[in-house]
Amino acid sequence: MSAISDAVKAAQVTQAQPADNVDKTKKKTAVSGKTIGNPQLSEKAAKYYEELKRKYSGMEFILVSEDQKAAAQMQAGKYANASKMVVLIDEEKIEKMAEDESYRKKYEGIIANASGGLSKMAQSLSRTNANIKGFGMQVKDNGMASFFAVLDKSSAAQRERIEKKAAQKKADKKAAAKKAEKKEREERLEKSREESRAERERATEPEEDTVTITANSIEELMRKINDFMFMGRSDLVQTEEEKQVGQSFDFSI
Repeated sequence: MSAISDAVKAAQVTQAQPADNVDKTKKKTAVSGKTIGNPQLSEKAAKYYEELKRKYSGMEFILVSEDQKAAAQMQAGKYANASKMVVLIDEEKIEKMAEDESYRKKYEGIIANASGGLSKMAQSLSRTNANIKGFGMQVKDNGMASFFAVLDKSSAAQRERIEKKAAQKKADKKAAAKKAEKKEREERLEKSREESRAERERATEPEEDTVTITANSIEELMRKINDFMFMGRSDLVQTEEEKQVGQSFDFSI
């Protein structure tokens, strides 16, 4: 009976050995380049990731750990690069791309299409007064991607608008103090302005003088940028009510 028991134990040890070998072959290590969090890749995925970066050398890849995916999406504009389009991609996708050819082709296609589309958009915007500090994309799940652009709010038109608003506000404060009706209008506009500011502050901005615009497509991103620039120009022309209190509604993405 004891001999049978020993044989069973020996068989169990022998069967467990291959599992240990598999774990060793899939051991993960840290990767080179920019990262968010502490992403790690298997040897095969790390090799593929280097090939991917060489293939799209005109783009800056940032590898995101699984636990930082949501944070990276919220703070995407923080990673914008003025000279290269940024690609935020998580470690899980790189692992799958390294193993699955169809999955790899699908997501490389997403990256390639985004590169061309954002490049064309940048050329189009270069003919406007938009001061773009950087573009980027985040590779998401289910074959989707999101896009972002970081704009400098202190463009010439924006600075002029701010200066005119400040001068008008100073002059109209005196008149507002004399008339209760003007004061009420000022309070209403101030409330709307505060609500708009609060909404904008919920979106993370990398710097005080920049605004990050996000979208689910390149077309939507272009439209939002144009809307932002239009609002910056249109704010130079104030309504009569706004002139009386020296305030205007803030634009919020």
